[in-house]
Amino acid sequence: MNIVEGHLDNEQVQALLRTHLAGMHDNSPPGSVYALDLSGLEAPEVSFFSAWNEDALLGMGALKEIDVETGEIKSMRTDAAHSRKGVGTALLEHVLDVAGRRGYRRLSLETGSGEAFEPALSLYRRYGFRNGPAFGDYTQSEFNQFLHLNL
Repeated sequence: MNIVEGHLDNEQVQALLRTHLAGMHDNSPPGSVYALDLSGLEAPEVSFFSAWNEDALLGMGALKEIDVETGEIKSMRTDAAHSRKGVGTALLEHVLDVAGRRGYRRLSLETGSGEAFEPALSLYRRYGFRNGPAFGDYTQSEFNQFLHLNL
């Protein structure tokens, strides 16, 4: 598995992003989805990563800088054909490594709630993320939750 920065212009990446956004909208009502679309992932404060096996996209994830000490994990998604093969773990470890090299003291994320999100929540909790309050411009609802990790 090779994790690289960039590749937002790749058709496989764009297809997985569409799948990710559709999944978020399937599990949360309008107005409660905060996932980044393609333009959001292209923002200068966002670093986008994709995991590949040769020419096959395995998954993706992003790290958004909130401030010089804080990052936010965004748009983590494993392609369904590669679920349960360590892709999410490898992407999360890559993001944690980048956050550490940048000197972040805290990582946060907003994600959905419900059964569809349990595999991701389990992964984040294994790495020490804990539930906590909303942050930034997010609004707490029954459809989302917030996790934080002190680095």
